[in-house]
Amino acid sequence: MASLMEELIDILNEEDQKYKKLLELSKRKTPIIINGDITELQAITDEEQLAVDQVNSVDKRRISVMNDIAEVLNKDVQALKISNLIEILEKRPEERDKLAKVHDSLKSTVGELVVVNDSNRVLIRQSLDMIDFNLSLAQSIRSAPETGDYTKDAGIAGNVLGASSGGFDARQ
Repeated sequence: MASLMEELIDILNEEDQKYKKLLELSKRKTPIIINGDITELQAITDEEQLAVDQVNSVDKRRISVMNDIAEVLNKDVQALKISNLIEILEKRPEERDKLAKVHDSLKSTVGELVVVNDSNRVLIRQSLDMIDFNLSLAQSIRSAPETGDYTKDAGIAGNVLGASSGGFDARQ
């Protein structure tokens, strides 16, 4: 059981490091989203995908070790949480403290990652909304009807409603 706990602690430490890498990438992504640098955004997204793949690999190992621990403890793996293991290790304070420390660190890292990703998601949504607005505005200006303005030569000037360059005409 002791070796399983040490393995779990090592895996959780590794998982925490992988999530910290994801957090760093997410924080780097924020100013790139703000600046609208699509090329750099794609590069960071590619890096993030590699980091996510690494997290998933470590997560599979964690699940396997948790299954082994649940079997040794004769507990349901679905009901067995890290917080339960911390309580179970009450008589082994060294392992309990290590597990509690890595659990808290991992929880903190994931919580911060969620906040940064939510912020990035909002920024992306706002950017997309602004793009949609600008496209709609450009389409409406192009499709606006021509006005009946005539020049001195009696020809139609062809001013487009909403896109005229003239000022206020007091003669009308």
